Amino acid sequence: MRLIDYFPESSIAIKNAATDWREAIDFSMSSLLSHDYVNSRYIQAIKESTLTNGPYYILAPGVAMPHARPECGALKTGMSLTLLRQEVKFTKDDPIKLLIGLSAADADSHIGAIQALSELLCEDEILTELLTATSEKQLADIIARA
Repeated sequence: MRLIDYFPESSIAIKNAATDWREAIDFSMSSLLSHDYVNSRYIQAIKESTLTNGPYYILAPGVAMPHARPECGALKTGMSLTLLRQEVKFTKDDPIKLLIGLSAADADSHIGAIQALSELLCEDEILTELLTATSEKQLADIIARA
């Protein structure tokens, strides 16, 4: 399965700004919620875990992958991508611009997607392309190349 295949329709979005990290999580999970990949309990679990453990899902400077445990309400395995034109702080030292929402329905089904995503994010040039994209189509095209 290709990385782009993990993204349901309308799951790649650009937003101007989030008022705080909670709203950023809502933005990143909204398409997964509307396509029944997760339920609202899953989104709440991400927020509660962030309050308890900090933003453990920050992958790289400017990039976060909000997620929770499968049993918290993940119904299907999928991903979303939200680019914020204006970064939002998850902590005073962690401004985030790109959120990759993850729903993993079990312990194994998302491994291939995570590997492909890791390879993509390791390339500085591609990461810069993602962080500076100006359209949702441009973001989808970058993901589709992975």
